[in-house]
Amino acid sequence: MRSILVPVEEHRLIQPVLETALLLGRALNGYLEGMAITPNLPPYIASDLAVGDISFLDPEVRRQRADASRRLFETFMTAQRVPRLNAEAMGLSFGWRGGDLAEDDFVGHYGRAFDITVLGRPSDQANEPRPPTVEAALFESGRPILLVPPTPPATLGTTVMIAWNRSTETARAVALAMPLLAEAQRIVVIDFEDWGVSGPSTQDLSRTLTYNGLPVETRTVPNPHGHAGEAILSAAASLGCDLLVKGAYTQSRLRQFIFGGATSHILSNTTVPVLMAH
Repeated sequence: MRSILVPVEEHRLIQPVLETALLLGRALNGYLEGMAITPNLPPYIASDLAVGDISFLDPEVRRQRADASRRLFETFMTAQRVPRLNAEAMGLSFGWRGGDLAEDDFVGHYGRAFDITVLGRPSDQANEPRPPTVEAALFESGRPILLVPPTPPATLGTTVMIAWNRSTETARAVALAMPLLAEAQRIVVIDFEDWGVSGPSTQDLSRTLTYNGLPVETRTVPNPHGHAGEAILSAAASLGCDLLVKGAYTQSRLRQFIFGGATSHILSNTTVPVLMAH
C-alpha cells in the first residue's frame, strides 16, 4: 500500500483529509498523489442553468479551481517537509496529477492505478465532501478507500477494529488492509449476534490473521436490533480504535437508501478513519 490517491477540493474537511493521508503515507512510506476534482457535470447542468450559475462550464474558472487545489495540496506537503517524487528517492513523497479538473467518475477510474484513495466523510450539505466522489471510488476503482472523519486522528492503525459480518465485501476489505494490519499493535475482530450473512466465524478469521503473525482478539456483542451502524461506531469508540475496517454495501445501495444500513450510517457519521472496500 505505497501508492495513495488524494482527491483535492476546497471543502470543510480538506485539512483533515490531507493530515490523515499524510499519516497513512508516513506509516507505509508511501507516495501521495493529489488531483483536483469537481462534480460530474450532467446532473448539475439543469439546476445550475435554472439559477443562472454556469461558472463551472467556464474553462478559465475550471483552470483557477484546479490551480487553487494544486496550491493547497503542494503548500501542505511542503510545509510538512514531504519531498516531491523523484527517481532517486522512492520513499515518502508527493506529486500532482496535472490537467483540468477531474469529475467524480474519473476518480473511480483513475483510482484503479493506486493502492488506496483517501476521501472525507461525505455529506449532502454545502462545503462538504460529496457522496458521488466516495461512491465512484468505492464501486469503480476496485481498490479500498480510507474515509476521514471531521476531526483527524492523532495516530492511524495502532488499534484496529474489524467489523466482521462474514461477507465477501468485508473479506476483501480485510485482505486489502493487510499492510496496515501488519503494523497494528492491537486488532479486534468484532461481530454481533444474529447479524450479517452466512460465512466464517470471527474465530475462523482470527485464526488466519494469527497465522500471519498479527495480534488478534475477538469479541461478540449483543444483537444490534437493526442498528448495526450505530453499534459498530459505539464499539469502535469504546475500544479507542484509530482505524475501522469494514466491507461496504453488503446490502445494495438502493436497499440502504430506502431502509438504512450499516454502511450508510457509517459513511455519514463515523468519527474514526474507516478503511472500506466493496
